[in-house]
Amino acid sequence: MITTHVLDTTHGRPAEGVEVHLFKMVDGKWEFVAGGLTNDNGRLPPMLPELEAGVYKLVFKTADYFARTNTKGFYPYIPIIFDIANPNSHYHVPLLLSPYGYSTYRGS
Repeated sequence: MITTHVLDTTHGRPAEGVEVHLFKMVDGKWEFVAGGLTNDNGRLPPMLPELEAGVYKLVFKTADYFARTNTKGFYPYIPIIFDIANPNSHYHVPLLLSPYGYSTYRGS
């Protein structure tokens, strides 16, 4: 299972309404798998409850979020690419977001 959570570290709150797309690398090309918007807690419902091993990419479309919060952002899109070795594990990929930087890690 893949989950994500977006936190706005500038305003100290969850980032609601961020569009997130999940892709999987297949034969050297990115294939769209799932997508949605973060809720009022900055979370997205679990994506792909049944995983396959491989390389995946989450793309966070942050430009609209920054516009809604009257914030000038430097990163209109944030791609995070990661490798799933064990498809039976839970992969939580949080995004800590600010206008001029971001960080991520494998959560639990």
